[in-house]
This record gives sequence, C-alpha cells and structure tokens, in this order.
Amino acid sequence: METWSAKPQLRALLDHLGGVKDTRQSWKVAYPLREVLFLVVCGTIASGDDYDDIVDWGQAHLPFLRRFSEFHHGIPCADWLRTVMNRIDPDLFAACFSSWVAECWPDRPNLVAIDGKTSRRSHDRKRGQKALHLVSAFATTSRLVLGQEAVDEKSNEITAIPALLQRTDVKGALVSIDAMGCHSSIAQNILDAEADHLLVVKDNQPTLHAEIRSYFDTAPAGEIERCHSVGKEHGRLEIRTHTMSHCVDWIAAERCYPGAPSFPAIATIATIESWIERGDKVESERRSYISSRLLSATAFADAVRSHWAIESVPQSHTRRRFTMN
Repeated sequence: METWSAKPQLRALLDHLGGVKDTRQSWKVAYPLREVLFLVVCGTIASGDDYDDIVDWGQAHLPFLRRFSEFHHGIPCADWLRTVMNRIDPDLFAACFSSWVAECWPDRPNLVAIDGKTSRRSHDRKRGQKALHLVSAFATTSRLVLGQEAVDEKSNEITAIPALLQRTDVKGALVSIDAMGCHSSIAQNILDAEADHLLVVKDNQPTLHAEIRSYFDTAPAGEIERCHSVGKEHGRLEIRTHTMSHCVDWIAAERCYPGAPSFPAIATIATIESWIERGDKVESERRSYISSRLLSATAFADAVRSHWAIESVPQSHTRRRFTMN
C-alpha cells in the first residue's frame, strides 16, 4: 500500500474546506461545517462507500481526527451527515477540494483516466432516488482522484465529462476515456484543456471503427509497430498484442455524410487483440483506439493498462490512502 505524510496535507485540507460557508445559526452548531466536510473527505479516502461507513470510520479514528480539529461533540450520525451534505453547494465544495489537490500535488499528472461508476448503496427506493453515478478524473501515476462530477444516469456521462474537464487541471496529460466518451466534441474539450486524448472507438462511431479495423487487417509492416504483453490473475491467462500506426492521412474528414464532425488532431491509431483463457475456454477480443499524441506501441500499452487499472477496482478504492500513525 502506498503511504504518504498525512499531517501537512490534511491540515491544508481543513483550511481549504473552511472556504465553504456555513449558513446555520452559530449558536445552534454542535458540529462545525469544516469538521463535517473534513470527516466526509477523510472517510471517503479511507474507502467509505456511504455515510454509515464514514461514521463508523470516524468513530474508530476519532483520536486521529482530533489531531486536526476539536471534534468536541464527537462524530454525528449518518442521517445528520446526509442532511447537511445535501445542503452543500457541490460546485463550491468541488472548488475547495480541487484547490487542496493543486496545492499538495502541484506536479501535473502524465496519465489521467476518466471513468464513470455507480456508488454502491446510494439509492433511495422510498423517495424514488436512483443510485448516484460519479464520473471521476483519476491520475493513474500518482493514484489520486483529481475531480468528480455526479450524474443521475450513466448516459449523462457525455455531458458530465466536459464539465469535469473544465474544473480539473489536466494540462500536458494524456486523458483516456472508454467508448462512452468517444465523441469529437469531447476530444476537442480535451485539446482545449491543453491535453491529449486516448479514446476507445466502438460501434458508437461505426464508420471510424470499421475503417481502423480494416486498415490493420491489411497494413504494410513498415507502417505499424507492435508489442506483446501477458497477464495472469484470478485464474485467467490473457495474451495481448498492441499494434499502432502513425499513418493517419487516409482518415477522411467527412466520413458519414457531408459536414459530419471529424475527430480533431488524430496522430495515432491503434488496436489491441486479446486472447483470454479461463480453464478450458478461450475467448478473443479486439479493441480500437485513436489518440492525438504520437505514441509508441509500448507507451500505448502502458496508457491502456493504466486505464484498465481504474476500471477494475471499486470507486472508493481509487482514492489515495494515508497512514494514521
């Protein structure tokens, strides 16, 4: 488990959270708002999936929390936490959190994976409230969540991604997104943020998808570069062949119909062929990609592997952990 020096960063976190204004009458306040926000953030970093988990974590680590603030009345109950957090301006909270991240980790990440996950046990059937779906920007190199955007439905990731990019500093990074984010407008949003994109191309872009597959079926050896990797875990063996090319001049600007939007600044096209063996069963899979960065086969394989790492773990486990000594 990666560890880091908790005290200076968390002291700074408490200061940044003080920027969220508490509108309650001061004489009625038993739990100061910055302490509440500090508890929620720390409990979430420590893998709390809901407010009950956060309360349990807070009660178990109250001496640790009191190293940073009084917590005179201890830890509030989960229902009280939920009520207070629902009244917080999410944009202001996100801005305070982002400013803390920028202060503590000023180096911009090299690889940023954007992915959406549904938070476990966040629904409320009695009120007809669906589960919360979060779209996160995750710095895979430093294993740090840079920002999150909440949406009601998974389909709304398309609108959440531009909003997340607007308030997350990804300058200089290679931003990877699965097929849900493979849209020319999102690719342009990434470029506007002074970053590069790496996008999965599937059947939501049928013409481009077919063109890339057809190209690699007949590509001359001199135009492509390959590397191979082997993975073995959870009783399965996976062999992958990563193939890329910088020969992109043939990609038409208008593919589907006159005036159809084209993807900006494509510099690399790539494909991954996977053979997966589970017991006596063998499956194959093929994925296509585009990127605005000139990637080698090895760099492409590393970037995709980093993105898969964030997809393969629960949302709460993607946050950076800290020691509590």
